[in-house]
Amino acid sequence: MTAPLRLALFDVDGTLVDSQGSIVSAMTDSFQALSMPVPDRAAILSIVGLSLPVAIERLAPDLSQVAQSRLVEGYKQAYHDQRLEMGAAGSPLFPGAREVIAKLQAIPEVLLGVATGKSQRGLDALLEAHGLEHVFVTRQVADHHPSKPHPSMIQTALNETGVAASDAVMIGDTSFDMEMASAARVSGIGVAWGYHDLSRLHGASKVIEGFDELPGALEEIWS
Repeated sequence: MTAPLRLALFDVDGTLVDSQGSIVSAMTDSFQALSMPVPDRAAILSIVGLSLPVAIERLAPDLSQVAQSRLVEGYKQAYHDQRLEMGAAGSPLFPGAREVIAKLQAIPEVLLGVATGKSQRGLDALLEAHGLEHVFVTRQVADHHPSKPHPSMIQTALNETGVAASDAVMIGDTSFDMEMASAARVSGIGVAWGYHDLSRLHGASKVIEGFDELPGALEEIWS
């Protein structure tokens, strides 16, 4: 009997890569360019995972839509400039990520995907920088979906791969990832090394402390 297809969907920032330095720096540059008070580091990291316009709205709710749009464009430009300057060094993979991804990719019935608040351009550049451009069979980005925690990214990934919700898992570091998983009726695995406190991952089916624990957590959920 053929094993059913499984789908492991990964968040990116705070889950696969440690991009907090680049995110905080780009956000700081965008606010400073408009001579606006810069949100503190904790506030900036709290919105990682949201689509950029939603993130800016949360950080600067009292600003006009025009000002918020200028912040969005300023952030995009600052982040792009950093990526050109630093390459993969600006968003290094977390320890063990590459090895575990390779291990999962070698399992015939397991498909790998991405569901991220990044843009298509940003995600493609990041995956290419790390040599992972051929790993993920489905890539869901902010350009084509409502912001997390709306379930659209996961639902589209399920449709693209033909995997049942019961055979899919969302892996992420934020409450937005776990809420999105719940809304899409898939299991969520929270990671302890990301940008949200563990207390915010209460919706996760499991929380892991390191990438080496992921294969076992997936096997436990899928069994």
